[in-house]
Amino acid sequence: MKQYRIDGAEVHGISDLYEQFNRELMADEHWRLGQSLDGFNDILYRVDGEIREGDPATFVWIDHAHSRDALGFEETQRWLANKLSQPNSFNQQRIQSDLDELRNGLGKTYFELILEIFADHPLIELQLR
Repeated sequence: MKQYRIDGAEVHGISDLYEQFNRELMADEHWRLGQSLDGFNDILYRVDGEIREGDPATFVWIDHAHSRDALGFEETQRWLANKLSQPNSFNQQRIQSDLDELRNGLGKTYFELILEIFADHPLIELQLR
């Protein structure tokens, strides 16, 4: 069984999270995963395929509470504001709506979005510690 380890104490923002993902998931690759939820989701599909071939996988996220805080409201707001500053790259109306929902207490934090992506891959076990 493959076991991937995310050290939540080392996550102080989105870039740190992707450093963890790259260390664990991209060690044998000649490229690195960018800071993209879609890209992360795609990598988990690769892990799904490995599981289907008989190689189960577990992600153990230690100190996840630290990551939850680091990837909370403030970091998510910065991430969305950065997307708004790139009008030719992102759907501005959707991003503004996401930002408004976050500010009104209805939107999802980056941490919650990552957990949703894991939830979309039921073959992958995620242990939050």
